[in-house]
Amino acid sequence: MPAPLRLGLLGCGDIAARRTLPALARTPELALAAVAAREPARAAAFAARFGGEPAASYEELLARPDVDAVYLCLPTVLHAHWAERALRAGKHVLVEKPLATNGADAERLFVLAAQRRLVLLENFMFLHHATQATVTGLLASGALGTVRAVSAAFTIPPRPDGDTRYDPALGGGALLDNGVYPLRAALRFLGDRLTVAGAVLRHDERHGVDLSGSVLLAAPDGAAAQLRFGMEHHYRSWYEVQGSAGTLSVEQVYTTAPDHAPVVRLCVGTDRSEIRVPAEDHFEAVLRFFARAVANPERTGSGLPLLDAESRRQAGLLDEIRAAAVRISV
Repeated sequence: MPAPLRLGLLGCGDIAARRTLPALARTPELALAAVAAREPARAAAFAARFGGEPAASYEELLARPDVDAVYLCLPTVLHAHWAERALRAGKHVLVEKPLATNGADAERLFVLAAQRRLVLLENFMFLHHATQATVTGLLASGALGTVRAVSAAFTIPPRPDGDTRYDPALGGGALLDNGVYPLRAALRFLGDRLTVAGAVLRHDERHGVDLSGSVLLAAPDGAAAQLRFGMEHHYRSWYEVQGSAGTLSVEQVYTTAPDHAPVVRLCVGTDRSEIRVPAEDHFEAVLRFFARAVANPERTGSGLPLLDAESRRQAGLLDEIRAAAVRISV
């Protein structure tokens, strides 16, 4: 077995502690080499708990020769800046979503990664779960006929006061936090030539962020995507794809628990069936994908070109959604 990819952690966020680093420990293709945080004591605590050596700063970690790649788990507004710093330091990058808050930043980063022959991967775990392969296979088989519409929602209950999602200076707001998930599903099923036909954002004057929203997207052939997102709702993590011959849907699709066996509900004509997908940890799945992509310099058959194109268009759509949105102050 080849030596594991040596990973540095930039930012000791909650998702890293709860899900990513435990998954990393179960993924032999990678090893945690170093940890950096804004507060050195926090980096030391993470290193003691998960392994690797604490670094005194982000810059020190990026300068380490024993770090091949970095995982960025920072506030949203810092993603693009530190992804660029990491790429310029010669490191492959796995970055929490969204990679960038605007299209220009995303485009610049992907151009830089291509110039330096480095992997830049936006961390949408659900795209790497076996559920997605099952759905992709059904669509490719023609089971639904021609795709006519996508509906998707990712909504969560209100967060506690002080949550970073309520801080505009850190890139808070529902669109960037959970709106990008249904947006990414629409891009996967309808392609990256989607345009914004309409949008609504509920804007919280007290916090200065959007609490929820809805978006209507149009594909060149007239297929449409209706998306909902927010952090003032009953929990929903779902998408539905409707075609000329059938419909499929999946619940708990964006935040699938590692012991949950998802069910793809399929309706073709009057026939209804359920396809149960084996449980797996999609954090492990995306880490394995990242390691394989780095180990494959030609990226042959890696799936990266599709993911890159979706990430670029997604960032551009964020600009267009904000520009087109009717804003309701609450």
